[in-house]
Amino acid sequence: MTKVLIIGGGLGGLFCGAILAKEGLKVTVLEKNTAIGGGLQSFTRFGEVFDTGMHVVGGLQEGGNIRRLLEYLGIWNKVHVEAIPADCADLLYFAEDKHYYRIASGKEQFVASLAKDFPSEQDNLTRYVDAMYRLVEEMDLFHLRPGARDIFSHSEEFSMAADAFIAKYISDKKLQRIVAYVNPLYGGRAGTTPAFIHATISVLHINGLCRFAGGSQLFAETLGDFIKAHGGEVLASEEVQHIHTEGRNITGVTTRGCQHFSADYYISDIHPCSLLGLFDEPKALPKAYRARLEDIPNTYSAFLIYLKLKPETFPFLNHTGYYMQSYEEIWDIAEAKLPCSNGFLYMTPPEIEQGEFARKMIIAAPMNWQEVARWAGTSLGHRSQDYLTWKQSKADELLSKMEEMFPRFRDSIENVNTASPLTIRDYYGVKEGAMFGYAKDCKNMALSQVPVVTKIPNLLLTGQCVNLHGFCGVPLTAINTCEVILGRNYVINKI
Repeated sequence: MTKVLIIGGGLGGLFCGAILAKEGLKVTVLEKNTAIGGGLQSFTRFGEVFDTGMHVVGGLQEGGNIRRLLEYLGIWNKVHVEAIPADCADLLYFAEDKHYYRIASGKEQFVASLAKDFPSEQDNLTRYVDAMYRLVEEMDLFHLRPGARDIFSHSEEFSMAADAFIAKYISDKKLQRIVAYVNPLYGGRAGTTPAFIHATISVLHINGLCRFAGGSQLFAETLGDFIKAHGGEVLASEEVQHIHTEGRNITGVTTRGCQHFSADYYISDIHPCSLLGLFDEPKALPKAYRARLEDIPNTYSAFLIYLKLKPETFPFLNHTGYYMQSYEEIWDIAEAKLPCSNGFLYMTPPEIEQGEFARKMIIAAPMNWQEVARWAGTSLGHRSQDYLTWKQSKADELLSKMEEMFPRFRDSIENVNTASPLTIRDYYGVKEGAMFGYAKDCKNMALSQVPVVTKIPNLLLTGQCVNLHGFCGVPLTAINTCEVILGRNYVINKI
């Protein structure tokens, strides 16, 4: 029986493990934290369970790509999700003119919701949406179609800058920035992020969104239980410390607890820069390859606030909210030109039996790593007082902005917990606390695209830094990774 060892129990590692276990391989997943799930992990504060991230997930509608993958695994009926109503999938607020925009899902509804404020742009909006769907149509994996062996020649628009792509179809400058509102979900930057990334995230939103009810940890545990039910192991608190090689192959790994594991194949679900530091013999990977992985820029990080709300004081919001300081700064949302972030997202996570009022809220403000670089040498639980004071000031600034939209919002707050890019770096083991892995660069796609295969024959990659990021992109990449072992289009054909 072929044995596969997976380093990291995040979304990519768990999906790889589930697929390979279903197909009869012997799988072992090693996770450094006390709970599996990576960005899906939850934690308990103030008697409430909080997701570590804000999870708005696409691809779960009838016929959606991730739903079809879950149906292939036979676990769709175990997933607790709540659909976000189509009439207001996202609510945008621009402080500059104190204006709200309700963004609907569904192609025609999406266009109509924006055309209310920009009636002269209705035809342009329709052409813009059609153009995004054309870009996504070029991606066989997104549609779970068998891919051609030869490198597919994409259209010119596919890799043009996202902001230029938008401007090609939308004439109104303000509307150009409004339709770019999803860029905090992929680390978008003007002149750099490719159009296909923007189109993919936008199309997922237009097709319809869901949120995990009762916390995303439940989903991670469902995948973990599936692996174990199919003869695999999922071991938390087993941090890989050393990767041993002989010649051009990995021979085994040793964990912090001095456990040794070996396999036929090894899959890394951790940031490639973190992976490089685990090799006993760094020269097992060519110097040029290592330099390339180190040099690729990362996406920005985030500052997170987790709020426990007083009972029956704040309504449950069945959509994601966006606060944007100004239209002009939509592409600079992580740059702290102001005392705080130029924008942030907020949501009230649903419970399995959600009532009229919210019990908690998560606020996520995109943040550049440079904001916390002065404390880069510190670790969890060992930060200085000036760092704690800085965190408090950031939280106060964000909560003041919440009160622009919800007067006296602070009166609804019972407890506050915060996390910074340092927390994300230390907890997830990602370079610079990057929220979406490596940044894609339309001017140098060859540099920023990392393949699942490596220079070591029995080492494969998966996760945020490979292909697409996020709840949709990472599972699709997992299929790519698994098919290196199982055979090209093996999983796709089964689905």
